[in-house]
Amino acid sequence: MKPETLEQLRTAAFALPAALFMLVMMAVPLGSVIAQSLSDETGFSLSAYAKIAQSDLFLRVTISTLQIAIGGTVVALLLGYPIAYFLAKQPPRRRAVWMILILIPFWTSALVKSFAFTVLLGHAGIINTLLGDIGLGPYKLLFNRIGVMVGMSHFLVPFMVFPILTNLTGQPPELAKAASIMGAGKLRIFLTVTLPLSLPGVVSGALLVFILALGFYIVPKLLGGRQDVMLSSLVDFYARELIDWQVSSAIAVILMIAALIAAVLLAQIRGGASILSKEAS
Repeated sequence: MKPETLEQLRTAAFALPAALFMLVMMAVPLGSVIAQSLSDETGFSLSAYAKIAQSDLFLRVTISTLQIAIGGTVVALLLGYPIAYFLAKQPPRRRAVWMILILIPFWTSALVKSFAFTVLLGHAGIINTLLGDIGLGPYKLLFNRIGVMVGMSHFLVPFMVFPILTNLTGQPPELAKAASIMGAGKLRIFLTVTLPLSLPGVVSGALLVFILALGFYIVPKLLGGRQDVMLSSLVDFYARELIDWQVSSAIAVILMIAALIAAVLLAQIRGGASILSKEAS
């Protein structure tokens, strides 16, 4: 047997426990959901998908889900790009300290953070109290799209920052120096050199954030209103309220396919496959 083959077998042996774990904990449950969406009491059936195709509720919730996911992606980009650009300009040690602050949203669960935002954004919350002191409030910041965007952005911004930061730190500094020598100002260097070169990182971050935003459940449930229902909430509604497991599974499959399409697009971008592998780990 060739040495290369032996090395591949040794590598596969190390990866086997992780592969078995992923198979048992993810592939089997997902396969069960798919099978349940395609069967009823009589056997194989597409009735759940037919019911979904004829449902006005599903159409409205799908539009709402896309609006919230795209809106959360845009907000995360507007907040994340300046942060990534600032971090890219810092020395490595100082950048490491700032990155710890960026990771703070992951230190607590989404449920705890959502309840914290109800204290901050409520009618008598901290923000409206401060605005009222200067004669500008109160404003409705909770149980609407504003609350959802705030809660989602707090979680999603780090996922936007790191792909863009990786791209910015990987850009050759000689390009900006050459543009400066030729008389370009800082703004022109950014618009003609830095920004175009960072677009792969921007697209990677946007697709990653969009994938995560599609499946949000707790934040829209606690901070949103009646117009902010997402497909994940619809899965819960059919499973717990209507006890219709087939339709609930079919909606979950549709949501999974949408996320899979975005993941495939992300994998086609330079560096996107490594981002997906890090997210999966």
